[in-house]
Amino acid sequence: MRIDKLLWFLRLAPTRTTAHDWVAEGHFRLNGRRIEKPSAAVGAGDVLTVPFHSGVRIVEVIALPVRRGPAIEARECYRTLDERSANPIAAVESHSPERT
Repeated sequence: MRIDKLLWFLRLAPTRTTAHDWVAEGHFRLNGRRIEKPSAAVGAGDVLTVPFHSGVRIVEVIALPVRRGPAIEARECYRTLDERSANPIAAVESHSPERT
């Protein structure tokens, strides 16, 4: 399956055109190799490095989806390999100064 179509099916990109443009910019990696062609073939077992404004996500494709279905269906087709919190600043506990 083409990577631009996969990103759209997995709901990692809002539109297929957006996915096409993102891949063409050269910021994606497929199994550690930089890719610039939206037609690059992706299969089950491949690892994608996906850049977002909030950070980078590393996902493994478990199965190829047959359609762009609901988000729950899309999440069943991949798993996130980096289980860090989405926003590391939000994960830090705030400490209030002690009153004496």
